[in-house]
Amino acid sequence: MKTLTIRLTVVSLVLVISFGFPILAQQGAAEDDEFGPVVRAYLGYLRNEQEVVDDRVSRHEVSASYYRRNSNRIRALRQMAVRIARESRNDYLPELEAVAKDELGLLFERPPQQSRLKVGQVFKGTFRFLGTVRSNEIFYVFARLDPYEQAELREKGPTDGLNPISLPVAGSTALETRNRPSRPPR
Repeated sequence: MKTLTIRLTVVSLVLVISFGFPILAQQGAAEDDEFGPVVRAYLGYLRNEQEVVDDRVSRHEVSASYYRRNSNRIRALRQMAVRIARESRNDYLPELEAVAKDELGLLFERPPQQSRLKVGQVFKGTFRFLGTVRSNEIFYVFARLDPYEQAELREKGPTDGLNPISLPVAGSTALETRNRPSRPPR
């Protein structure tokens, strides 16, 4: 009885995805027209990642919880990428990492307390905290600093690597970035 319920759930997910995803993809493609080639490429990459996750769940290669977590992560990354692109009006995106509360240890040996995270803080000279995105669950989104930003931080002074560095943030958000030449996504 339990396997029948699981199979019906998976089949239902596949049907919803197969009928609903083309409509969402068309809406997403139309929305992407407002962005430059770098941002569009990143959003296309996220669509492809979602297709891979959808395919894996349809073949029963992954669990339903794995599917939900990764679909939510992709949605969170997309929301943050669109937000950055709209606020900065720049065809550049940093390398983004979205992790759930229980995954902060994947980025940090000693994860920071979620209650103490502040937008714009830099951790270990490598990641800038951009904010949280709720996509059925809360994801903490970080931008990996590029080598120029890391060098700039090193010039400003040593850190112990454990305490965050609060950097001045232009405007009211940490999402504004300096103009950079267009380059392909990583």
